[in-house]
Amino acid sequence: MVRVKQMSDLQNLISEATRRDIFDSITLSRVAWSGRLEEPDFLTRIFKLKEMPSNDGRFSNAYGDIWQHRVNNFDLPDDWIFFDTRFNLLHCSDDVFLKFLTETIHPNIRSDANEAAVLCDEYNSHLKLDGFMLIQSEQLAGRPVYSWRKCNTCENIALSVAKAQLTAVDDSYISQQLRRMEDSIDSDPDLAIGTSKELVETICKTILNKRSIEYSPNEPVTKLVRLASESLSLVPEGISDNAKAANSIKGILKSLTSIAQGMMDVRNAYGTGHGKSAGYKGLTARHAKLAVGAASTLATFLWDTHKLRE
Repeated sequence: MVRVKQMSDLQNLISEATRRDIFDSITLSRVAWSGRLEEPDFLTRIFKLKEMPSNDGRFSNAYGDIWQHRVNNFDLPDDWIFFDTRFNLLHCSDDVFLKFLTETIHPNIRSDANEAAVLCDEYNSHLKLDGFMLIQSEQLAGRPVYSWRKCNTCENIALSVAKAQLTAVDDSYISQQLRRMEDSIDSDPDLAIGTSKELVETICKTILNKRSIEYSPNEPVTKLVRLASESLSLVPEGISDNAKAANSIKGILKSLTSIAQGMMDVRNAYGTGHGKSAGYKGLTARHAKLAVGAASTLATFLWDTHKLRE
């Protein structure tokens, strides 16, 4: 439970412009911000409504007031919460504002996990401009529970491109992998490294399936990259020695498999998927950024080439 802070003790790093953009996106998408709960019950998860004043003289507190006008009579507009000065969401402290957003996508509030993921992405598209991000902190009944963290506003460019290009492959599964990579770079580098390798595996297997090329389910990632590259005519042997800068092109293409091999080695040593001895210390965020960037670049290049060949 958080209290509503007064203007004098606020810390506002999330701008009013960002907050208004998020409110507009909720309103325009016609999303019920309270999810499966009645609005007074939803707000009780964040605010002490029964200790807050009523705007209706017939009721002694905010809970009764809101119930009367949003449950009983339903005579307030859907976006009333965004402009009610008692909650002050446009200017409240960042932790109150972020708590409100994470509650709107909590599994107890929103039963549709895909809808919650879409909302989370929409929130993050605005929050990142002010250096914040909603991230998965735990699970409840197999669905993510979100918290937040401060983040570097300089995005991983390769990952940004991958998010724009690869969601068309499989919107839910690929998006989940990309989101996990992005969210865990700082908080769980081992997970980011492991998921980077899995992303390359997923893209390669998808390409091979679409091109009706057989492979063993347990093929190492290096073999999958080689098979996908061969199917796309990416192997160095496919380049004429007379081509301009042939040696440079061959070197770039050979590096694709080297990247895949390197990610597999790093994942085996440091990433998720293998038990570690007691006292194990993982790699840092900078190592995770390297793995995420390499995997994003390789996966995007392979998929773009596959689409071009189609």
